[in-house]
Amino acid sequence: MTTINGEVAAGFEPVREAFAANFDQQGDIGAAVCVYQNGRPVVDLWGGIADPDTGQPWTRDTLQLVYSATKGVTATAVHLLAQRGALDLDAPVAKYWPEFAANGKADIPVRWLLSHQAGLVALDEPVPLADALAWHPMAAALAAQRPQWTPGTAHGYHGRTFGWLVGEVIRRVSGRTPGRYVTAEIVAPLGLDFFIGLPASERERVSRMSYRQPEVDLTTVPEAEVPEELREQVVAWRDPNSFSNRAFQVTDPANIDFNSPEVQAAELPASNGIGTAHSLARMYAALIGKVDGVRLLEPETLASATKEQSAGTDQVMVTPSRFSSGFMLPTEANPMIGPSSFGHTGRGGSLGFADPEHGLAFGYAMNHIISGSDDVRATSLVDAVRRSLT
Repeated sequence: MTTINGEVAAGFEPVREAFAANFDQQGDIGAAVCVYQNGRPVVDLWGGIADPDTGQPWTRDTLQLVYSATKGVTATAVHLLAQRGALDLDAPVAKYWPEFAANGKADIPVRWLLSHQAGLVALDEPVPLADALAWHPMAAALAAQRPQWTPGTAHGYHGRTFGWLVGEVIRRVSGRTPGRYVTAEIVAPLGLDFFIGLPASERERVSRMSYRQPEVDLTTVPEAEVPEELREQVVAWRDPNSFSNRAFQVTDPANIDFNSPEVQAAELPASNGIGTAHSLARMYAALIGKVDGVRLLEPETLASATKEQSAGTDQVMVTPSRFSSGFMLPTEANPMIGPSSFGHTGRGGSLGFADPEHGLAFGYAMNHIISGSDDVRATSLVDAVRRSLT
């Protein structure tokens, strides 16, 4: 049985129980979960193994790469710039990034980058990985790229390109790389332990990820045996030219080793944020209220940031999705706490979100990346939070 460390406030004991069950029953190797309520931590737990190869234990200070949960942090940076009057989300991207106007993109507003409506999910020619990690070649490739659909007419998850698209706007407007902007304007004021672009000095604190594939690969079974509700997705997964595949093949090679020092040191604002579950929860808490006297977004900015911008069948995920300007919004498959929730998931289960109605903020990070619909770890924790509120 895994030892669970940390603290839980009275009434939130179900979260500790669900967290322990994730290790005993759901495959967690090393993980942490944190919940803030009304600006104060009420759950702060961690346990397990940070490095399965060495047996190094997960501690309070263990850092974890959280994949696309990074997007919520990047979106927050954009809204800070808008709040300060440096950026108009409804102005054309080309106002701040003139080269972006190429190939019929002159009128795409910044907001469509955030809401996955720009049609720039893929590249006609993938960029060598080394060039993508160097930033500027990928930004140039996206500036020259034609949209894959008429911008504004549909939405599709910009799983990889979101970071360079939104990050280049941050860089053009602020004069700082997105990672440096996040460090100065979000991490420092709140005392977070979070990086987009990991310093070499922090490398030893980073947990090593392990990967588990689904027990059944639906792309290889006869179509008649695929559950009806998944058939449309499976057709897309089997098509190498579908957006479902091309959206994650914008580099050459397409498969990126997120355990590698080079990838962790680069700035990939869509997918390589590295930090603690506590830092995710604390940031989201500061979006909806004050945390130790610091509030990141004013109520008016928050309302704009979390207003629905796109909804319906996602051109990449081929399933219903909802987005505000940079944040995921609740769906039947991912209800978070309730209708007021907003945040972002990450590959394999990581999650950060806030729920203003209940004054809640949540962060979960783990190193066992489980693919497929059988992963219920984050959902079980959120369900436990919901039970704690009754």
